Amino acid sequence: MDSIAAAAPRLRPIPFWFLRHGETDWNAQGLSQGNVDIPLNQVGFAQAERAARTLRGAGIATIVASPLSRARVTAEIVAETLGLPVAIEEDLREVAFGEQEGQPMGDWYDDWIRGAFTPPGGETFAALLARGVAAINRCTARPGPVLVVAHGALFRALRRAFGHEPNVRTPNALPIRCTPPAEGGTAWALDPAALAPEVPPR
Repeated sequence: MDSIAAAAPRLRPIPFWFLRHGETDWNAQGLSQGNVDIPLNQVGFAQAERAARTLRGAGIATIVASPLSRARVTAEIVAETLGLPVAIEEDLREVAFGEQEGQPMGDWYDDWIRGAFTPPGGETFAALLARGVAAINRCTARPGPVLVVAHGALFRALRRAFGHEPNVRTPNALPIRCTPPAEGGTAWALDPAALAPEVPPR
């Protein structure tokens, strides 16, 4: 285990669902969003509606979202289908990428995750990891199963806490069930849901 993972708080062993927000125009253009509050595009709205249909049978009891609109609106679309309110957790917001926000995605993620580089004005991976784990622990203290609606870089940090390779892109609006390891295990199970079929246009 590396020093970043060793210093991070540990996830409480409680299963939950994670959903990255639907697509935005900056996602489609390959731009870093960070804390810039970019809204969902039309594809993103459709993705959120599809995720809502997928999660109908998951027994979700609580929905908690990042305050950024792309995640909050995704959560609200799911919540409307499930008949639930949306709680906001400030520390689920996306990582601050500083000067990289609005710029094309680069090849510096590995260095950032390793702690060798942080964009000027940005948040370190270690800080994101600590913040993200603490936020998830607060979320899973609520009645479960809990659905967390947040962001891609934040889920990279959570992947590290889960015992997985962190630098893996999470698809937009794909529900993922996160299950603690069985006794004696080390890595959480990350199981994407089978998406509901597309609804043909009327």
